[in-house]
Formats: sequence, structure tokens, C-alpha cells
Amino acid sequence: MKVINVPLNVPNILSLYRLFSFPFIMIFVLIGEKNLFVFFICLNLVTDLADGWIARRFNQVTEIGATLDSLADTGLYFQALAGIFAFKWMDFLPHIISFSIFIGLFILADILPLIKFRKYNSYHTFGAKIGGYIKGAFFFVLFIFGFYHWFYYIMVITGMIAFTESILITIILKESQTDVKGLYWVLKGMKGKTKP
Repeated sequence: MKVINVPLNVPNILSLYRLFSFPFIMIFVLIGEKNLFVFFICLNLVTDLADGWIARRFNQVTEIGATLDSLADTGLYFQALAGIFAFKWMDFLPHIISFSIFIGLFILADILPLIKFRKYNSYHTFGAKIGGYIKGAFFFVLFIFGFYHWFYYIMVITGMIAFTESILITIILKESQTDVKGLYWVLKGMKGKTKP
């Protein structure tokens, strides 16, 4: 059995915290503890911002750290979606078609690398980072202040673009990669390899 060694630096500890907090936050959703759910999901959104900044600022970026961060991000999105279904569903019901497409692309972007590479996606593209910041801000505003239509559409459109880019990257790549800048750079790299 292979033992995975996770360096216990601050970014990895924050990602591990988000992973270990997942079941507890989901329990808050299931038992209808909205205030506890909102507190902890907002705390997780802040730690999500902090771990990436700390990793880059103090040169603590690692492949295992990138994977942990991606897993924790996916868990955070599932928590947010569960909170939406439990506490904010009536706000989203008029937007069911766009929201369903958003969720479908989100799931496909996460499942496809597992099927193709037997490995979790940790591309961290520029588009995913921008989309992640917007989604995080939207969820924070949603659960603290309420639903804003204009913000919803910004979040959904940028999210769909980022998820679609991730899906295309997975389709194009021959083997798994981490920290991919974006689809443009993947295509540029392939073009460079095919030159005689």
C-alpha cells in the first residue's frame, strides 16, 4: 500500500481543514442549521483564498498541495450547492435551466479526468481561478446578503466557461498535468511538439 506524504505547511493544513470539515458542514445542511452552515462555509471560502495566496507568496506550491486544494474546492462547491438546495432553492427555481447546465458542466469537468487519467483534476487554469473567485464571492454574498440576479448570471457564465475549458483540456491532453495555464497554452504546446 502506497503511503502519501503530505507536507504539513500552512496551505496544505488549510486544504486539509476544508476536507475534514466537509461532513460536519453537510450535517448542518441536513439538520437545517442555517446559521452554523453559513458561518462555516464562509470560513471555508476565506481559507480557500488564503491557502492559494500563502502557497504562491511563500513558495509552498506542491503537486500534492494542488490536488488537495482542488479536492477541497470541489467539496466546497458541493457544500454550497447543498446549501442552495436546502436554504435558497426558491431563489434559484426560476433559473433552473441555466443552473442545471452549470451543475452538469461542473460534474463533468470533475469526473472526466478521473475516467481518463484515474487522477483528480488540478489544472488551476487562469479561467478556473477567476471563475473560482467569482463563485466564492457569489456564494458569500448569497448566504450573507441574498440573491442578486446580475451576480448570479456573472457567476454562471464565468463558471460555464471555466468548466468547458477544463473539459476540453482533459479531452486534448494525452496524460494528466497539474497547474495548466489554460486551453490556449495546451494547444500552443501541442503545436510546438508537432513542428518538424
